[in-house]
Amino acid sequence: MGAETWWFIGVSCAQLLFALVLLRTRSPQRTELAPQALALIRGGRRAVVVVALVALHQHGAVAAGRKGTIRANGGPGRTRDPVQLGVHSSLRRALGLRVLASQPRARRAVDALRAELGRAGLLRPYGRLRVARGLLVCAVATVVAGLLITRPSGAELALALALGAVPAGGALGLMFLPPTTRAARRLLTGLRERHPLPAHRREVTDGNLVLLYVALYGDPALALFLPRFSRDGGLLGRGGRTDGYATGRGGGVGGADGSGGGSGGSD
Repeated sequence: MGAETWWFIGVSCAQLLFALVLLRTRSPQRTELAPQALALIRGGRRAVVVVALVALHQHGAVAAGRKGTIRANGGPGRTRDPVQLGVHSSLRRALGLRVLASQPRARRAVDALRAELGRAGLLRPYGRLRVARGLLVCAVATVVAGLLITRPSGAELALALALGAVPAGGALGLMFLPPTTRAARRLLTGLRERHPLPAHRREVTDGNLVLLYVALYGDPALALFLPRFSRDGGLLGRGGRTDGYATGRGGGVGGADGSGGGSGGSD
């Protein structure tokens, strides 16, 4: 096998090694996580915003608007949580969930939470993850380019394919590595085993437990504990009937949701 083929395979191996370094995470710290942090591990940015909205709704700070949107319903109350404050301050008018999650203040608050979980060893930093995935793509492309440029044949081709398959196969296997670490996934599994979703909403009266269930289970918990608010506010599924702004002031709220809900499982 020619020296040029070896060179391409060596470069591919180096790219794979650099990607592995970027994907490596520190040992996770043992810490109690708030529901919003658990939601970020489970479902990303949208899940965090949903849990923050549920917490604000429990204190009457937000309510369902028109056409599947969420609107502010007064001040944020006594909360000092950065994500809840970022989400509430983004509601200058009624917004659909997807647009709300993309608002600058909400995004900055969620990004700060993500950075905390990255330092705790539960999430891979987003910037490093993107660079690592780019290197993995380059590792595969380098092997393919080497074979096309050097054009080995016969026994040399078989050897080049066998050796090139090592970095290329490793890169393909790592390309779809999730942003959550194994420790984070074990944490979620353990919490779900200790806190199975109850069959009836009346079994839970603690608002903090409602937040935990929503963080761990998402839509099933929303439909169980806050069916009207979740449906009318567009929190279920893909985020409601609209992804944009409500027309007018987004004022109306249907039925019992107008009160903003209680601190427990009431809707």
